Amino acid sequence: MLVDSHCHLDFDSFDNDRPQTIQRAFDSGVGALVTICTHFSKFPEIVSIANIDPRIYCSVGIHPHQVAEESPITLDNLLEATEHPKVIGIGETGLDYYYDQSPRNDQKASFRTHIAAARQTQLPLIVHTRDADDDMASILKEEMENGSFPCVLHCFSSGRMLAETAIELGFYLSLSGILTFKNAEDLREIIRDMPADRLLVETDSPYLAPVPNRGKRNEPSFVVHTAEKASEIKGLDIDTFSKLSTENFFRLFSKAALNQDVQE
Repeated sequence: MLVDSHCHLDFDSFDNDRPQTIQRAFDSGVGALVTICTHFSKFPEIVSIANIDPRIYCSVGIHPHQVAEESPITLDNLLEATEHPKVIGIGETGLDYYYDQSPRNDQKASFRTHIAAARQTQLPLIVHTRDADDDMASILKEEMENGSFPCVLHCFSSGRMLAETAIELGFYLSLSGILTFKNAEDLREIIRDMPADRLLVETDSPYLAPVPNRGKRNEPSFVVHTAEKASEIKGLDIDTFSKLSTENFFRLFSKAALNQDVQE
């Protein structure tokens, strides 16, 4: 069993075949999916997709790209949304200095609001970070001093310093199809040195389809290819890595684990 810990099933890329896409994931051995919120204004739609199947979960938050276009999210907004049983994480949130689609100070303020929600609920913070390693590491360390919170750096493709900082803080790294790309040897070297009990896998679909599907629309069933590459890097067989990464997921996303226990 594998878990796609980060996908975007609400995106219009899936409008024509969303039920079939979900079924292909389950048929391929993916046992759970987390569809991630990027627009708080679309949260009801995210929840409706999570309600399609007991094995689908969701998050609540605002992507840093959308901070400028959406009304500022409040701590109360996030806390109220987390009362829904399908909401198992906070985000995605973070810093993106590559596109700079939102002012950096606004990104930071929104990020800290999400952190406060993760600290209060103990639901994991789902972090997007690009070209912002120094500020990201600084904020994460500073905020941990104010009170601990669980966290995953999703679609990890940053540098070694941020990876090591995340591990030192007790966080997790989630690996995407980027791990399979020809030009990602630096990333593979970093992941080779990270503890296997802190690794998750994801698709970030519909983006970043892994080899051998690069260039196609990504979907949750493709997470197996990322898991195969990760298992190779870590020197584990695929069954061992699949079991380990799934255990890591349910340890981090403890609300999902509780839901699974109820279902069983």
